[in-house]
Amino acid sequence: MRIVQLTPGTGNFYCGNCMRDNALVHTLREMGHDVLMIPLYLPHVVDEPSEVHGTPLFFGGINVYLQQKSSLFRHTPGWVDHMLDNHGLLRWAADKASMTSARELGELTMSMLQGEHGRQNKELTKLIEWLEEQGPIDVVCLSNALLLGLARRIKQELKCRVVCTLSGEDAFLDTLIEPYRTQCWDELATRAADVDAFIAVSRYYGDVMGERMKVPDERMHVVLNGINLAGYEPAETPPSPHAVGFLARMCHGKGLATLVEAFIVLKSRDRVPGLRLRVAGSQTKEDESYVQQLCEQLDRAGCAGDVEWLPNVSHEDKQRFLREVSVLSVPATYGESFGLYIIEALASGVPVVQPRCAAFVELVEGLHGGILCEPDNAEALADALEIALLRYDEMKSMATAARERVHSHFTVERMAREVLDVFEGKNNPTTPAAEEQVTGR
Repeated sequence: MRIVQLTPGTGNFYCGNCMRDNALVHTLREMGHDVLMIPLYLPHVVDEPSEVHGTPLFFGGINVYLQQKSSLFRHTPGWVDHMLDNHGLLRWAADKASMTSARELGELTMSMLQGEHGRQNKELTKLIEWLEEQGPIDVVCLSNALLLGLARRIKQELKCRVVCTLSGEDAFLDTLIEPYRTQCWDELATRAADVDAFIAVSRYYGDVMGERMKVPDERMHVVLNGINLAGYEPAETPPSPHAVGFLARMCHGKGLATLVEAFIVLKSRDRVPGLRLRVAGSQTKEDESYVQQLCEQLDRAGCAGDVEWLPNVSHEDKQRFLREVSVLSVPATYGESFGLYIIEALASGVPVVQPRCAAFVELVEGLHGGILCEPDNAEALADALEIALLRYDEMKSMATAARERVHSHFTVERMAREVLDVFEGKNNPTTPAAEEQVTGR
């Protein structure tokens, strides 16, 4: 098949969607398919070799913003647009993203969703003209629903199937101020009709977005994420002393403040001698003040010396990190659509402690790889972590069994095969029976 993967980049921090799409493109190419991976907005930041392979960046973040603000930039010549799409300049802009006001963010999101009627239609024209030069295309895959404004013109002008992955869009859209939040959800429901099929990364998230976007069941498919499992190995000896690990972006939405509070509770109980907290993952300039506040909280509690911060770790460092923690917890405060860190931890034989909500339920219960506790409750999280640490041998045995299931059913190859079925217009590859096999239930 001739496939185009359109994936927005972050410019300055690792993104789960970028890493998933990058691994998917690599695997589809290994299967013999011709795949173009095209970055949008900002350059991709991934922890494995990039699969972009020289394709140009479209909808450059600076151009998109300027076209939103002024009609002048909707008619600038190509050389001006190209200059503004310089990767170094875009990475600089990524560091300034927090300067965009809530109102501007809502207006820009709505304009992008309006596609051919939005203020960035010039960018869409450039993308379609470039794709036409590449020859016939079978399917274009949009990395998330915030790109639905592109679907109508792509489908009409390229005469191809359009498929859209669903992964965490609701958390962003629900933070928009009114009236943009309601307007964007309404536009999503309208634009959903332009897409041939949707791929949700979990059963939970397929249900959520199917209802909110009014997508018929026959166009909603569930393909659980898979990862490249090479290098995810268990530790030769248990970590000593015990360490609680966190592996995600260092921000409030991932529940880092809840975990820090739970850690302070555990240290005050002093039932797990020498307990440490190890925090790894992406940290942007925007996150630095948040992390500093947590450091001050830990210092006041007398625990700062027991915490290690590891921002922006490499792929190899991440795998080493997982071999050096006793249990992993990322108590996200929003409805997480999947959580690659759960699969990465269990692939390394590390048990997890997660909130009983969102996709965590089907992953943790399905894989029998850890403990679920009450969401947004530091005391409940501390209780669950304490059980996991005091019963470490039992939890480690459970995680070892879960590791076998992950290595059997959460491979990137399995994900690629099921995604390809959707691209080819076949029936939903994740039937209830297959889903039971994948999750071990």
